[in-house]
Amino acid sequence: MATSLSPARIRCLTTSARRLGRSVAFSTSSKKLGYADTLPNLKIGAHTKVLYQGFTGRQATANAQESIDWGTKIVGGVKPGIEGEHLGLPIFPSVREAKKKTNPDASAIYVPGDQTAKAIEEAIESEIPLVVAVAEHVPVHDMLRVHSMLKTQSKTRLVGANCPGIVSVVGKCRIGFQPLPCFSPGRIGIVNKSGTLSYETFASTTRAGLGQSLCISMGGDVLAGTTFVDALKVFENDPDTEGIILIGEVGGVAELDAAEWIKDYHQRTSNPKPIMALVGGLEAPAGRVMGHAGAWAAPGEPSAKAKYEALERAGVTMVSHPEKFGDGMKTLLENRGFQSNTSTSSWSAGQQRGFHTMRRFKNPPMSRVSQTQQQRSLYIKQHQAFDILQKGHVKTQEKALASEDINLAMGIDRTSLSPCITVSAANSSEGSFLRIPFDYSTNNRIIIEKAASIAREIVLFLGQPSECHEPLRKYIIKLWSIFSKKEAFLLSTRASITDGEVVVHEARFGFDDAAFRSAGRQKEVHALRDIRDEVPEEVKAEKQGAIYVKLDGEGSIGTLVNGAGLAMNTVDSLILKGGHPANFLDTGGKATSETIEGSFRILCLDPRIKTIFVNIFGGLTKCDMIARGIINAFKNLNMTVPVVVRLRGTNEEKGQEMIARSGLSLHSFDNFDEAADKAISLAREAKKE
Repeated sequence: MATSLSPARIRCLTTSARRLGRSVAFSTSSKKLGYADTLPNLKIGAHTKVLYQGFTGRQATANAQESIDWGTKIVGGVKPGIEGEHLGLPIFPSVREAKKKTNPDASAIYVPGDQTAKAIEEAIESEIPLVVAVAEHVPVHDMLRVHSMLKTQSKTRLVGANCPGIVSVVGKCRIGFQPLPCFSPGRIGIVNKSGTLSYETFASTTRAGLGQSLCISMGGDVLAGTTFVDALKVFENDPDTEGIILIGEVGGVAELDAAEWIKDYHQRTSNPKPIMALVGGLEAPAGRVMGHAGAWAAPGEPSAKAKYEALERAGVTMVSHPEKFGDGMKTLLENRGFQSNTSTSSWSAGQQRGFHTMRRFKNPPMSRVSQTQQQRSLYIKQHQAFDILQKGHVKTQEKALASEDINLAMGIDRTSLSPCITVSAANSSEGSFLRIPFDYSTNNRIIIEKAASIAREIVLFLGQPSECHEPLRKYIIKLWSIFSKKEAFLLSTRASITDGEVVVHEARFGFDDAAFRSAGRQKEVHALRDIRDEVPEEVKAEKQGAIYVKLDGEGSIGTLVNGAGLAMNTVDSLILKGGHPANFLDTGGKATSETIEGSFRILCLDPRIKTIFVNIFGGLTKCDMIARGIINAFKNLNMTVPVVVRLRGTNEEKGQEMIARSGLSLHSFDNFDEAADKAISLAREAKKE
């Protein structure tokens, strides 16, 4: 049985070393090279030779032609087993052959999610310096395998997956699908998780006459090849970058790592570059996946609010909406004597740390949160989790919380980019926990050896008697078997050690939907889903490719937004202003007239909604097309609820003019604050009637 924790045991530990990096150059004094040594590969520019994997696909073709026209030096592409020509450039049968013939500096991977990991592995084997993977729905266990490869080498750097890519604006090199009209060459380095929030930021800094130097996307997945700290190191040493913008969101600890790096940067630099930031998902409900695959807080991870506060304490200037970055950064730079660019864009209005212990957070491994299922993840019912455990020869018995119980979860550590075990005493009021990352491996012998050492650390941390070691060791091996074979992202349990074996009393199991949706794997697990238990609006939205989360409470304002990050920020901003959003609704970064009308249909199902707030940034999407979709939907659905439309981006003036002339109960704005204020006032007026 577990003994009570002594004060000396109430602490938070980790067995992984954190390299948050202090350096004034990209060199390292270590003789052994590693993944960190690939950081210089992020500094792309006019010199960068780019290869395309999946070159002849429709999206790759359009993207490559647009990038070529902009000035990107594309040297050809790969189509497995095929040689030829495309867009006047050579097609190679393999990355290895392309490497011999063109010696590319970077590869843009444009293949479906289920093929992305294999394409990345081929690029790693050919030692391509920079690999950019843009696809969504890449199975998380595929990426665990990729990162286990990346850690063993020092030639290839990964950006992504599930990201818009990387752009050197001053060097006219785009690797990804960022909207080019948003950019103007300048001095602001931008690193982000969200695509749409970054597009807003590009446009805001362009309108302010600042422009951008280098823009790097982490992407919205759980496992990112390049982090905020990686980008900050590059920006620190980049002569083209005068100011830095960071765009984070709920999920993981990357923002806390960035805050710690920034704090150190300010202490060791006499005249640091100004840094601004935004964190999306401040009001995200616990346990929900907010659009991006990685936009959720796992057991032991901080809230978005904790990230915001950490960045603010580190000296970062925080904003509530990306529209405010331009003027805010302009003021900070002018205080340093920097003069704005004269933009020609149509958008313009005129030493390493040592070992670091894991931080202490309040949320324990067995979080009691909503188990509603939705796109991007599958949480099964507890009795189904018990069935899986019993088939794996683990004893289960539902019972109330007892003093001897422990929380033990197997999940993914986003910092070490590997599986991890998280443990705490179930009755610990202080929320202290032990987090133990371990290397991904499919070798059962290695896993068995790791389980023994992990079990010893758990026994030591919890102050348990030595006889608890063996049952814990066996339990870890059994959990790993479920985790790896069924491609889980979280196996969270409350258990006790009784008569020499682990007995599970509570279980919450989450599985990667990308393994099923993209690769067709794990059909038996995903067959457990029962949509009858889910929110009807969320199911309807999923069928049309949107993501909808119904929010609790008064909920008088319906929101319709393109892009997960922007949708999170819209909810945050409305609440900050005193509004009451009814939902999170991400139509996707490429909203169409059809998805707009379908989204209106879903919003009209909620009787709480008194006003609909449409917040669209037309980066990849044209605002006039969105306006047409809004007008048609309003007419087709005979809508009586007033709609506030904020359109910004490509063809914004045309879209706003179409709405203004429609004669419908539509209110058009380009400024976010004005639009949000109008939506809130209309909702309040409607409630009084």
